[in-house]
Amino acid sequence: MNALGDRVRQAPQAATQGAIRIDDVVKIYDPEGSAVMAVDHCTLDIPAGEICMIVGPSGCGKTTLLNAIAGFHSITSGSIHLDGQLLCGPGKPLAAPGSDRIVVFQNGALFPWKTNLDNVAFGPLMQGKMDRKAIYEKARHMMADAGLSGTENNFPGEVSSGLRRRVEIVRALMNDPKVLLFDEPYRALDSLTKSVMHEALLEVYYKNKVTIFFITHDLEEAIFLGHRLVIMTSRPCRPKKILTVDIPHPRDYGVLTSPRFRELMEETSSVVHEEARKSFASGEREG
Repeated sequence: MNALGDRVRQAPQAATQGAIRIDDVVKIYDPEGSAVMAVDHCTLDIPAGEICMIVGPSGCGKTTLLNAIAGFHSITSGSIHLDGQLLCGPGKPLAAPGSDRIVVFQNGALFPWKTNLDNVAFGPLMQGKMDRKAIYEKARHMMADAGLSGTENNFPGEVSSGLRRRVEIVRALMNDPKVLLFDEPYRALDSLTKSVMHEALLEVYYKNKVTIFFITHDLEEAIFLGHRLVIMTSRPCRPKKILTVDIPHPRDYGVLTSPRFRELMEETSSVVHEEARKSFASGEREG
């Protein structure tokens, strides 16, 4: 049994917060000029506590959708709700950023001049919602739960890239978000480190009731982590196919050799490949 199997025996209780409703969302860049449609009447319901994996060709509009949820980009029409509350929609094209939605960026966002512990404590300290002692107690406890004991006084540059990613996730969870938004967070990691990080993310997830919206190009990653897999069309972005990953949680890397995992890989690969060919033919690039 690997570390995940040793330490995690049951999936988390059902989350009660973090349900996302994306309803007929359209995003057009430069509507008065070149009018590039990035998102085309996209509708998607993500239940509270779900790990929803988003895959599709580069440049199809996946990140545009994530940025709309986070409040970084406006939408042209449609609406996005979180737990029934309007984030953006008619009369409010841009969602207000909030601690209920935290983005874990592809290139990392830790402060290199702060210790790992200080990085984890930074958000609540700035918000001033708890006293300093309570914040640091919570930070140490969450780092220990994530397997980061002993790294509290290290600086980010003194630990491995995998541990830095884990520190970032714990820092995000310190704000008690309803939703974590991941934009290819493990893209730059080697395959071995990535596999360790997948299991680390699931360990953290099983201990926290949080919805995860996760963009990736790695189909194995998508199936291993996700409850559902949303395959997006080439630009403009909208769901082409939604697959339920009917492999029980908790999971460890043994599921990669299971017949059902291979079936899901084959089914997903054919759909993604079809959209990638369309994207290539139209000359799409990263975006």
